[in-house]
Amino acid sequence: MKKKKDAPVSINDELFQQALDGVIPLKPSNRIFLAQPLRRVSSRDTVVSAHLIEDTLSDNNAEDDVPTEFLRSGISRMTLRKLRRGRWAIQGTLDLHGFHSDAARKLLLEFLRDAVQHGLRFVCVIHGKGWQAGGKEGVLKSRVRHWLSQYSEVLAFCEAPLNAGGSGAVWVLLKAGGHSSYIVE
Repeated sequence: MKKKKDAPVSINDELFQQALDGVIPLKPSNRIFLAQPLRRVSSRDTVVSAHLIEDTLSDNNAEDDVPTEFLRSGISRMTLRKLRRGRWAIQGTLDLHGFHSDAARKLLLEFLRDAVQHGLRFVCVIHGKGWQAGGKEGVLKSRVRHWLSQYSEVLAFCEAPLNAGGSGAVWVLLKAGGHSSYIVE
């Protein structure tokens, strides 16, 4: 179908133009744009080199209690508050949907190791809500949070807000790459 060049302007177009009459454009925002795009890790993009990564994470008691947040000893509670409020821009994301426990643990270890090596401080790990029969929490959800609390480079984590995945994701604050200090901005 070809469109006519001199087609009459529809009534909706005229009403829209009338509604915009006298509108003043907004000033440019003072937002800071990321210099690098967010890193997304998926099974297709990553070759899991599990034999090269030391797996020191335990699954013992992972399903007992699912923490919504974690704060490493020696870290200020203000850091956890800043984390919950999303003070830092997310620098990397790992999506573990559809993975079995062993594969998810290996991917998480590799992702965290790479994030620390690249100096990433604030990352998101999506594990899904994984509701089970009887109202139990998902296996992967509880294990990911358990593993994060065991990983020495994780300073803190908290459940993501509803608009960022809610109970199906966690925001993680990592140590600065190559530094042994716990000082957080």
